[in-house]
Amino acid sequence: MSTLGGISVVFDLDGTLVDSEPNYYEAGRQTLAEYGVPGFTWAEHEEYVGISTQETVADWKRRYGLSAPVEELVAAKNRRYLELARTSTRVYPQMRKFVELLAGEGVPMAVASGSSREAIGAILSRTGLDAHLRTLVSADEVPHGKPAPDVFLEAARRLQASAADCVVVEDAAPGAAAAHAAGMRCIAVPYVAAQADGPEFATAGLLVRGGQAEFTARAAYDWLAGATRPS
Repeated sequence: MSTLGGISVVFDLDGTLVDSEPNYYEAGRQTLAEYGVPGFTWAEHEEYVGISTQETVADWKRRYGLSAPVEELVAAKNRRYLELARTSTRVYPQMRKFVELLAGEGVPMAVASGSSREAIGAILSRTGLDAHLRTLVSADEVPHGKPAPDVFLEAARRLQASAADCVVVEDAAPGAAAAHAAGMRCIAVPYVAAQADGPEFATAGLLVRGGQAEFTARAAYDWLAGATRPS
């Protein structure tokens, strides 16, 4: 019998399960260069970590005064991203182990991401995570992306779980804020180390300050087991 009771786990994808931010940065850099904005830097990209592609591109349009429609820019970025993702996406080893531990216990799991549904599916298929993660929610499918709680609440609905029984695994401040807004507990594994002391991460039940370098599947599992025991 599982030691995790009736818990469900909702994973963010990019920067949490897989190290996809370099691909998103490169896709963004290439797209902006094509539309007349050269020199997009990694530091600028970090401002968008945890924000949906749709909202990222909408902000680009305002920030850089782009004339192209948001839909065109999104399609261009997604096309480049998918080309990169299909050949070079790496799963964090301890996250894969964590997913496998939870699957072995029969824990219901979902992925809730700011990426397009096509991108989510492509990455999960390429990495083999689709063997365990079959419930997917894209920010494109809900009214508002993170830090709004919509993607997480929709994931809970599809898992037929209450928000109080869900634990979110997140790497970004907007995602941690979204989990809190949804009334869900959060395991936070910051992708950008400098953000670990941000107010959004202060609400996390488990904060792994050192990010993926310090995250272990066993420690996360043990925290979950402790969090589900009656007080």
